[in-house]
Amino acid sequence: MKTTPKRRRYVLVGTGGRSWMYTNALMKDFAEVGELCALCDVNQHRMDFNNELIKESFGHGPLPTYLAHEFDRMIAEQKPDVVIVTSIDRTHHRYICRAMELGCDAISEKPMTVDAEKCQQIIDTVERTGRHLTVTFNYRYSPRNTKIKEILRSGMVGEVVSVHFEWLLDTSHGADYFRRWHRDKRNSGGLLVHKATHHFDLVNWWLDAAPETVFAMGDLRFYGRENAERRGVTEFYNRSRGSDAAARDPFALKVRDTDRRMHGLYYDAEGEDGYFRDQSVFGDGISIEDTMSVMVRYSNRTMMTYSLNAFLPWEGYRVCFNGTKGRLEFNVVETSHVKAGTPEDFAMPGMRELGEDKKGMVPMIIFQPIWGKPMVIDFDEGDRSGHGGGDARLLRDILIGAGDDPLGHAASHVDGARSILTGIAANQSIRTGAPVQVRDLVRLGDQG
Repeated sequence: MKTTPKRRRYVLVGTGGRSWMYTNALMKDFAEVGELCALCDVNQHRMDFNNELIKESFGHGPLPTYLAHEFDRMIAEQKPDVVIVTSIDRTHHRYICRAMELGCDAISEKPMTVDAEKCQQIIDTVERTGRHLTVTFNYRYSPRNTKIKEILRSGMVGEVVSVHFEWLLDTSHGADYFRRWHRDKRNSGGLLVHKATHHFDLVNWWLDAAPETVFAMGDLRFYGRENAERRGVTEFYNRSRGSDAAARDPFALKVRDTDRRMHGLYYDAEGEDGYFRDQSVFGDGISIEDTMSVMVRYSNRTMMTYSLNAFLPWEGYRVCFNGTKGRLEFNVVETSHVKAGTPEDFAMPGMRELGEDKKGMVPMIIFQPIWGKPMVIDFDEGDRSGHGGGDARLLRDILIGAGDDPLGHAASHVDGARSILTGIAANQSIRTGAPVQVRDLVRLGDQG
């Protein structure tokens, strides 16, 4: 006899743009197994706006709201089973640890946190409380990345000796990190933590190995006022809204008056917390890098070269695995972020067009054996929305349960730690100019 899973109670901390994925899931597709009970944020207006959207989208009455300093009272009054943390990165540890201390499990958006000290605090709290922390690595769940895992596990490539991983952020998505709170490294850990945590987790998962030694270089070479001045820019502004100079800047964030969500979440909420969503990417005060190169040696002796650039004409990635039986190569154009022209304009070797009834390009996985002809490995791209189709599959696993998980898609707090530790080590290496041993940063305990 089939039993219905217990309906769990959830509260959500941080009601910015990313939070809506969880709100929508608990109000709609997963409402039978989970109930969203309350919202928590530093900004009351932002929570009120989310309640407006909840009423309009789902016909649901307003959820109770709590300001950040009222977190403990929310837990006492709402008695949630799980706290979902989608707040600013540097505050993740605060809510994760306090939730577990008060008897709740936690779900955290990536990155789990931004530095080694906060990472250690989370690990120690998990061990002390026995509560469960899930870190949401949606890229694991996309069909294309799952197929790579299957191929590597099959032994087709042999023993993987080296990996080349190149990630390109475009002048829309990449630039946005330099407009927002992410531009301050204290908030985000920089792109090697905030963004690359996805990529480092994929490599850890693909290789079934942990990072051991990291060496990195990074710099701010394109964004920031000094770089713009060097290129001859003479017009500057602090933020886009109300600026004539911004109107002439193709990098400025231009929000339509009809964009209700941007106004409700950010513009109309400014008076309460002073956060400006549309800062100039060529302003002062940017402390993150836009150009980064990393070398990593893993516990299985595999070596990786990784690069991340945040101002390029198209968005996507290339990953190559060099093994004892041949080379596996995979190129992806992230069509959801291509803004200039069409995805077809940016087709690379190893990409193919969709059929006539669809638009865009899809990745091809190519294996070149040491002896023999190259072969194309087919896979079902499936739903291409939300991180390559990963969001929907991730939500199923974290809200219902992973069930049969032969490839290990579900990520624990140890996975969350290992993914950010590569970036944290890289940041330290950039500061010192020396290689960093990951084991010197954090004690992972028995599970590490």
